[in-house]
Amino acid sequence: MNRLADETSPYLLQHADNPVDWYPWGEEAFERARSEDRPILLSVGYSACHWCHVMERESFANPETAAVMNENFVCIKVDREERPDIDSIYMDAVMGLTGSGGWPLTAFLTPAAEPFAGGTYFPPVARDRMPAFRDVLRGISEAWRDEERRPRIQETATKVIGHLREGARRPPAEGDLGEAAMAHAYEMLVRSFDYEWGSWGRAPKFPLSTAIEYLARRNDWRMVEKTLDSMAAGGMYDLVGGGFHRYAVDERWLIPHFEKMLYDNAQLAVAYLHGWRVIGKERYGQVVEETIEYMLRELALDDGGFASSQDADTEGVEGKTFTWTRSDGVPDEMLHFFEGGRFVLRGTLDPELRAELLATRQERAQPARDDKAVTSWNGLTLAALAECGRTLDRPEWIDAGRRLGELLLGSLSSVDGRLHRTWRGGVAKGYGYLDDYANVAHGLIELHVATGELRWLEEANRLARLAVELFADEEHGGFFDTPVDGEELIARKKHLDDNPTPSGNAMLAYVLLRLSRLYGDDVLEAHARRALHLVKDAVTSAAPSFGWSLVALDLLFAPHRELAIVGAPESDVARAALAAWEPRSVVAFGPSEGVPLLAGKTLVDGKPAVYVCERFACQAPITDAAAIQTA
Repeated sequence: MNRLADETSPYLLQHADNPVDWYPWGEEAFERARSEDRPILLSVGYSACHWCHVMERESFANPETAAVMNENFVCIKVDREERPDIDSIYMDAVMGLTGSGGWPLTAFLTPAAEPFAGGTYFPPVARDRMPAFRDVLRGISEAWRDEERRPRIQETATKVIGHLREGARRPPAEGDLGEAAMAHAYEMLVRSFDYEWGSWGRAPKFPLSTAIEYLARRNDWRMVEKTLDSMAAGGMYDLVGGGFHRYAVDERWLIPHFEKMLYDNAQLAVAYLHGWRVIGKERYGQVVEETIEYMLRELALDDGGFASSQDADTEGVEGKTFTWTRSDGVPDEMLHFFEGGRFVLRGTLDPELRAELLATRQERAQPARDDKAVTSWNGLTLAALAECGRTLDRPEWIDAGRRLGELLLGSLSSVDGRLHRTWRGGVAKGYGYLDDYANVAHGLIELHVATGELRWLEEANRLARLAVELFADEEHGGFFDTPVDGEELIARKKHLDDNPTPSGNAMLAYVLLRLSRLYGDDVLEAHARRALHLVKDAVTSAAPSFGWSLVALDLLFAPHRELAIVGAPESDVARAALAAWEPRSVVAFGPSEGVPLLAGKTLVDGKPAVYVCERFACQAPITDAAAIQTA
């Protein structure tokens, strides 16, 4: 056992038996590197990563390779889900050095943590233009010890760090933040859309949930419908067990990369919910039901949280649990070849056969589950449980949301009310990052709307304002990924793109805009505007990757419409007020004198009432559900 044996991350624990002398990220490793003048080998991955497992089996578990690593480097292993700040910095560095990135991430650092070389997966023997890992190790080690080459290594590291720091200090785009940027972004989405199979780009094909959400808010249902239909046909979507795999290796969504991530399923459940509400296809409602049920069946933890992911591999074989043979009782027309006599499914399963196949599959060996709860992703899950449960009248989903809310505000919060990053086995770890605060606040607002319970809105408001204190860049606008008192790394970065999840900047801007309209607080809106200024140019040049920024911009420029509801969400008038999908409206349930929109608003003759307002100018209260339609 090496030093990783004391960690809680399932990914790190997978490497605890390696003959590599792994260190977790920390001062002990850097002190040894400094004292022995050794370079650092930083390896970053995550539990559900297929190629991370391959490299572990081929290289890290190999005694001869481990000996080369131990002799020449101080070796550090990082779970990217625990430490997104470290992953982001060194991924950017390796992409700058090599032009590509991915996981496992392999970076070589000076003892001062400065990156000077790197790559991703390296095979044990050279193939496909990839050098053998041991050759890379020996080459880096020889260069480090060479007195003539060492200065060039330092020069490279200095340039890389300068680039990383410059990105964090980049000022916002010039000019007014206007609707023209959104129009240009929309034109790009239209031009680059795959009208045959949906979404954007070719193989591999990713769902890009945030861009789908933006198009839905623009009422462009042509592109949304094509994407939702294509994904739900099977392959990337699990017809048997429900839920989505990470992505498809082909452009048709047929052959998946088999890991299942919590964040994908939370976001896609909401995307299909919105499609069902507006387009009305029964299939979309089924996908919502099956996806939420998958999350509750396979990812729910005993303490109310949700696990991060399920592995792509089972017993070292990719997709073993999720694929089928011709002898499994599946109609031949549904079988599509994967590899080794195994098939994935596409088509329509009747409920009885689906239940039979799921029972059969549950008897197989199951993929490993990363059972740590990541705060950020659980915030997205909270939003999905609350909105889907409210819309589809599934109180048990809302109850699951309440339990999750209690965990986020309990075990995943410190005594001073700040968020931790992860929770596993009764242990909370790490300070919360920007996306943790933004996504949890978002989920709590949705839980407030689903339950009518004021506590969740108050906590969302508290966390969002705390996030401004901890992460705001007062000089250039927007928000850093790490808190002001967090660990000092070689650069303090701002994450801006919304793939595969909303960036902390975009989500916090969205949350601040919603809260600004409930609390009448122009300062919150000003912070949101400054964050969105940072992506003004990017949304026009790379729109599919900035979908949630576009969602926030859409809300920013939308006419103000506030719904102050006094009474229970189950009342007829409250149900009528929320029956249509109106994503640009903001909603608060009272009574409450602590929320300015709700101040002075009461029941009317003892009846629940809805107040329809615009910038706090409210119409007469409505108590008759039928009258909501004309409000």
